[in-house]
Amino acid sequence: MADVLKSLNLLETLKESIEKNNISDIKDAVEDLLISRINIAVTGDRGPEKTAFINSLRGLGVGDEGAALCPSTAAREELAVFPNHKHPDFRLWDLPMIPNDESFDPEIYIERNKILRYNIVIMTFTQNPSPSIVAVWREARSLQKEALYFALLASEKDTEKSLEAKRQASLEVLKAEGVALPKVFLVHPSALEKLDFLKLLEVMQGDLPEVRAFALLLALPTFSTTIVSQKKDVFKALGWAAASISGGVSAIPVPMVASMVDASIAVRILTKAQMSLCLDNESVERIARQRGIDSAKLKAIRTCNLSVEVSKSEVKKRLAAAEKDTITATKRLVELAMPRQARAVSHSFTVMLQTINSAIDDMSADAEKIVALATGESQ
Repeated sequence: MADVLKSLNLLETLKESIEKNNISDIKDAVEDLLISRINIAVTGDRGPEKTAFINSLRGLGVGDEGAALCPSTAAREELAVFPNHKHPDFRLWDLPMIPNDESFDPEIYIERNKILRYNIVIMTFTQNPSPSIVAVWREARSLQKEALYFALLASEKDTEKSLEAKRQASLEVLKAEGVALPKVFLVHPSALEKLDFLKLLEVMQGDLPEVRAFALLLALPTFSTTIVSQKKDVFKALGWAAASISGGVSAIPVPMVASMVDASIAVRILTKAQMSLCLDNESVERIARQRGIDSAKLKAIRTCNLSVEVSKSEVKKRLAAAEKDTITATKRLVELAMPRQARAVSHSFTVMLQTINSAIDDMSADAEKIVALATGESQ
C-alpha cells in the first residue's frame, strides 16, 4: 500500500512526489482510497435494535432490498455477512450472540468468529453488558486488538433520561469487571444522526490507519451534514492526488495522453463521490422512502449535473471550462507552491484541481441540502 497520503493536507507530500517523479506512488494512493476494504463486525443479541443498526450502517431501512431481517435467517451459532452493492469494499458482519453462561470460553469465540481479522468490532447491548461480553473484550485486547467499542443501542421505549441511566449502569458493570476508563456510546440504531454515533465514528477513525478511516467514512451513508463535510475533505484530498497525476502525465510528450487520463481519473473520483454522498437516484429514493418525503422533492434539490449522473462528457466539459477559466493569478499561486522542477506541469495540475474541487463543492452542496431536509437539520 502506498504511503503517500499522510493526511488531508497533501501539498508537501505531493510536492515531494512530483519533484521525484513518483507518479506511480500517487496512482497507488488514489487506488488505496478508491478501493480500500473495510470490515466491521457487530456483536450482540440478534434483536430488532441490532438489525436496525446494521441496516443503518448500510443506509438501508426495513423493507429495502438486501436489508438484514429480524429475526435473523442465520443460525444462532453462525455469523452473517452483509455486503454493500454500492461500496463492495465495505462489509458488515453480524456475529453470533455471546452466550452468558459459566462454561463460555472467550478464546474459542474469538477464534471461531475470527475477531482479529475485522478492522472494527462494535459490541452492542440494550441493557447492561454481560460478563461474557466483557470477557471477549478483555481477551481480544490481550491479543493486541484495539478497535473494540461498547455501544448501547436505544430501543423504542427509551427516553433521554432512561438511556443516560442505562449508560451509567453499564459503566459501573464494566468497571466492576475490570475495564479501566470504560466508554459506552449511546446509539440510536435507526437514526445515526442522533445520540453518540458521530462521537463513536470520530474515535473509530482515530484508531484506524488513515486509509481505512477514509474507507469507512466514504462507505457510510450521509446521515448528517457533518458527514457530508468530512467526505468532502477526503474527496478534495483525492483531487490533489489526481491533479498531481495529471501534472506528471502532461509532461509526457504523447499527444492526447494527458486529456484521456484526466477524464478517466476524474470520472472515477466523481462516481465514487456520487455514490458516497448518496446523490444517485436509487439512494435519493431510498432516503425519501425512509424519511417519508416525496422523492421528487429531494431529487429537485440537486442542481449539479454530476449529482444526477457522472458522465465522461460532463467531466470533459468541466475540464474544458477550467482550462479557459484558469487565470494567471491562480496559476501563479500554484507555481509558487510547486517545486521548481514541476512548474512546467503546473497548468495541468491547476486545471485538474479546479475541476475536481469545483465539482466536489457543487455535489457536496446538493448532498447537504438533501440531508438537511431529510433529517430536519435545517429546521
